Amino acid sequence: MGGNMYRNEFEDLLTWKTKKNRKPMIIRGARQVGKTWLMKAFGKQEYAQTAYVNFESNKLLKGVF
Repeated sequence: MGGNMYRNEFEDLLTWKTKKNRKPMIIRGARQVGKTWLMKAFGKQEYAQTAYVNFESNKLLKGVF
């Protein structure tokens, strides 16, 4: 992931994290652009524990979304 793009997206995630009444986050986008990598890096740096759910590979959740 490019440096500027990484910083911009990471800053967006930090902004989301600091919102008082934030809603759950759903990350969507084209394949192979770094969504999973960014989310996991953000979770590792900013939280003690994280949960990762892939809606494409989970049949029950795929039907919900």
